Amino acid sequence: MNSPTSIVFVVDDDEHVRNALCRLLRSGGYTAEAYGSASAFLHGADLASAPACLLLDLQLPDLSGIELQQRLEGRVPIVFVSAHGDMGTAVQAMKAGASDFLTKPIDARVLFEATSRALERACHLYEQREHRAEIQRRVEKLTPREREVMALVVTGRPNKLVADELGAAEKTIKIHRARVMEKMKANSLADLVRLMTTFDADAPELHPLPHTG
Repeated sequence: MNSPTSIVFVVDDDEHVRNALCRLLRSGGYTAEAYGSASAFLHGADLASAPACLLLDLQLPDLSGIELQQRLEGRVPIVFVSAHGDMGTAVQAMKAGASDFLTKPIDARVLFEATSRALERACHLYEQREHRAEIQRRVEKLTPREREVMALVVTGRPNKLVADELGAAEKTIKIHRARVMEKMKANSLADLVRLMTTFDADAPELHPLPHTG
């Protein structure tokens, strides 16, 4: 799967720092987009269209970096930046799933390495979401009856038991099962089970971003 160009969102209330970080990232070949506050980011950032990571200052005028991290619920890898080497906050951020914690002034090599790690993780998350979205599109093509048949088939029930449970003829179930396999693009029962296991997996969703009000 070819992912679209990755993006680094820079959120820092200091315009000078924000612009400097964006210039530095762009000089390293990254696409960067800047925001001056958590609320501006929540209202303006598009996390659904491409793999993305967040270069996030700890101290912001509305929400703190930690509070924004909590609101995002793991949907985007975060590299924290801070002017203070606060180990307690760093530990809190890393335990909550931050990708890295950097202290200003930031060395270009360190920044690029941290960004690369975060975007690698972002690409993985993006591909997972896209795969699950594709399975969702296939599921939506099924009729209600075909969904019922699929739900029973993936548990390993043979056609006869599925027919008995749904009060249908076994021949009819065979037809529904064949249509399920075709619409789901599954080559075998094991393939169908794998698809539905992926679909049901507890992966981070891209619901609309929670605004600050």
